[in-house]
Amino acid sequence: MTGNLAKAAKVVHCSARRSRVFFIKCVWQYCVNGKECAEKMELALNRFSMPAIRAIFAPMQILDGTAVAAHIKAQIKEEAAAMKASGGKTPHLAAVLVGNDPASEAYVGSKVRTCEELGFGSTLIRLEASITEGELLEVVKKLNADPEVNGILVQLPLPKHISDDIIINNIDPKKDVDGFHPISQGKMLLGQPGFLPATPYGILLMLEHYNIDTTGKHCVVIGRSNIVGTPMTVLMSRNSNPGNATVTICHSKTTNLKEMVLSADIIIAAIGRPRFVTADMVKEGAIVIDVGINRIDDPTRKSGSRLVGDVDFDNVAPKCSYITPVPKGVGPMTICGLMKNTLLAAKQA
Repeated sequence: MTGNLAKAAKVVHCSARRSRVFFIKCVWQYCVNGKECAEKMELALNRFSMPAIRAIFAPMQILDGTAVAAHIKAQIKEEAAAMKASGGKTPHLAAVLVGNDPASEAYVGSKVRTCEELGFGSTLIRLEASITEGELLEVVKKLNADPEVNGILVQLPLPKHISDDIIINNIDPKKDVDGFHPISQGKMLLGQPGFLPATPYGILLMLEHYNIDTTGKHCVVIGRSNIVGTPMTVLMSRNSNPGNATVTICHSKTTNLKEMVLSADIIIAAIGRPRFVTADMVKEGAIVIDVGINRIDDPTRKSGSRLVGDVDFDNVAPKCSYITPVPKGVGPMTICGLMKNTLLAAKQA
């Protein structure tokens, strides 16, 4: 706390001497007497009304994706049940899995289980990695024509001999619940109603749940993929909340990346490099959203490995006002975004 006291004194150095003394005196009493002086501490903070001071003393809060997802899924389940009771359609998601990549197996399995949990219908189509692009296109066309299927998800990445773009472009835009089709992306860019990419959508839902005001903030997005990075720049700059941020996108060719990230009020890391964002890149009080999921060796674990994000969580977290963990951060919210899109598709069918 002594270090924080010094920081607070530095922040208010331009205030009138009497006010500075009052503030520092309250902080000092708080350090000595603990909670007995909490009211004086709050008075001092409110008196100066400086975000910088509040950031120094406010505790870091974990953005718990699992807890938020449970809350949102309960709402989705209730809404889907009401639709069915009133004679509407039961939302139905068809997931296509090509090959047997363990990570893809886990992701698709989680999505199918969530469908069951919410009372949605689901179909899992497993295909050999040797399938041709033409054969996969035929599967997609059949799902497009199936009136019982509201949403189509083709798990990426696909084998190298199959073009992700060609497959995505052939999904019916009305069933594009992953939000990857050019029409979905175009509507997002223009601010028109449509399906948002699931991960960015999930991040917005999390920010909204925690009532995090993003207006006027400097948001730095690290990574420019069409799945996360680029959509996030569009969504965070929209005239809405979450949104209304001033957005900078950084990537592998950014020459002053550390400097840019250090200036950010909000950091969204989606670069796919384990623990890339370090403490010296993050300013006090920043909001950090870690999209990365990376498996690293860990001999202390029975499995011999563990999951980490794109952020060095242990060292960055103490500097943050809010931060997402990995796992149990953005991952569960991605599934929420997908399920909300599937529910919307069923309503529009």
